[in-house]
Amino acid sequence: MRPIKVIPCLDIKDGRVVKGVKFVDLKDARDPVEAAQAYCSQGADELVFLDIFATLQNRKTRLEWVKKVRDVVTVPFAVGGGIGSIGDMEALKELGVDKVSINTAAVKNPSLIEEAAKRFGSSSLVVAIDGRKNPPGSGLPRLEVVIKSGEEGSALDIVGWARRVESLGAGEILLTSKDADGTRNGYDIEMTLAVAEAVNIPVTASGGAGTLEHMHAAVVEGKASAVLAASVFHFRDLTVLEVKNYLKSKGLPVII
Repeated sequence: MRPIKVIPCLDIKDGRVVKGVKFVDLKDARDPVEAAQAYCSQGADELVFLDIFATLQNRKTRLEWVKKVRDVVTVPFAVGGGIGSIGDMEALKELGVDKVSINTAAVKNPSLIEEAAKRFGSSSLVVAIDGRKNPPGSGLPRLEVVIKSGEEGSALDIVGWARRVESLGAGEILLTSKDADGTRNGYDIEMTLAVAEAVNIPVTASGGAGTLEHMHAAVVEGKASAVLAASVFHFRDLTVLEVKNYLKSKGLPVII
């Protein structure tokens, strides 16, 4: 087994790190530059930066926000939000971003995945998948892909979409449960396991981390290759090092 990655996520609005519950009720959390420096010093394996309102506001990723964080980051750095073209990706790569993450644009234009993989390599391309659970009889997939920061359904089955993005060249999947996001009640293990078992590329579990046990469960029960968290790190309930030490104590490989 490859080392399990522990990844803090910076959700950015108006140049600040924010965090909500189920993608709404956003609260100010901390300064992104300060947060990035802290997480890198704690041993984060990667850092994810999401300009969460870019797509909703029909604009590009704010490069000035990205640059401020990129200038202090000492680990692999992924950026998402408002990326809709190869040109958008090139602008981020020129700033030194290691990975680009696409979500809504990938659903709207799947060929963008293939184009990006050929242009930058699969290892530089993350496809973020946001999902929700639908009740029986809804006429929709039980596990459905949602887009535009969770505000719009797609009628796409998550497992089918995950397989497709892998076939088109995505290097990894960042899977977030809208239902679990910010609740601190644990990752959606059913959703995580369904996707992880359907693809061969790494799957990062996101949405719902509240305890060390939740992160362990995402890896052992959900078969995730990495755990991403926001609230527990931003509000200083846990540190990256505490998570790594816990996973190591349970016999899981981590880099400390």
